[in-house]
Formats: sequence, structure tokens, C-alpha cells
Amino acid sequence: MRVLVAGVGNIFLGDDGFGAEVARVLGDRPLPDGVRVTDYGIRGLHLAYDLLDGWDRLILLDAIPGRGRPGTVHVMRIDPDSLPPGDPDPHGMAPHAVLASVRALGGDLPETLLVGCEAVDTADRIGLSPLVAAAVGPAADAVLGLLEPVAAGRD
Repeated sequence: MRVLVAGVGNIFLGDDGFGAEVARVLGDRPLPDGVRVTDYGIRGLHLAYDLLDGWDRLILLDAIPGRGRPGTVHVMRIDPDSLPPGDPDPHGMAPHAVLASVRALGGDLPETLLVGCEAVDTADRIGLSPLVAAAVGPAADAVLGLLEPVAAGRD
């Protein structure tokens, strides 16, 4: 099984750098064969093209809008049929548009999961807020939990 773990977001916008930081932490941990962790940052078209490579699963790492509990980690399944149509944008990283653009490029989305954290602040600055920084470890652990079946050779 091939799994792409993709950190997305802009490190220059505070908590929007969450995906990049989780990808960095995962890069220091042992991962099962067939798992690749990449920090795509704001390179949405790069991610879309990489998704044409025949992955079995995609795990996105990203900050998500607040739902009243800043710093909370959520794991969500993304239904590709619920995505609005999208065209490739070489200069943007709106995850829903990137995922929708995979079809426009002639591909199909693999099973897609989002490990997201409710952002506190996405103002112009480098660095995560304390609540979101504290969620990086638990988010990395959540990803490792999602990879356990891969490590065990089942899924």
C-alpha cells in the first residue's frame, strides 16, 4: 500500500503552518514502507501532479477553520464526490481546489483523510500559536495511528 502524507499551508501565516510542522515531526519518526511524507506548503499544483502517481491513500495535514475549540485535532474522511469542480492553480493551495483539480488533470483521488487542527490565528507571522503548537504531537500520533494497518500489512 502506498500512502502520501501531505503537509499543506503557509508558514508565513501563523497557524496555517500547522501542516508543515506535523510533516516535519513525522519526518523524524519511523514510518512503514510505502509511506512518503512531504511538506507541500503552498505548492498545490505540485501536490495535484503527485497525486497522479497512483497512491492508495492520501493523508492531508492542515489547519482548519475554528469550530469553537482552537487547538483541537480532527480526523475527517473527504468524500471526493462532494468536492466542487476545480481547475489547477499553479499559485495556490486551497486543498479542496487541489483535490478537485486532480480529476481535471485526468486522475482519480485515492482514499483521502484530513488530519486538521482548529487554527487560533492566521495573521502574517511565522510560528504557531501555543494551542496549535501543542496539537502537533497529537496530530502526528493520529497519523501514525492511521498508518498502523499499513505497517501491519493489512488495510
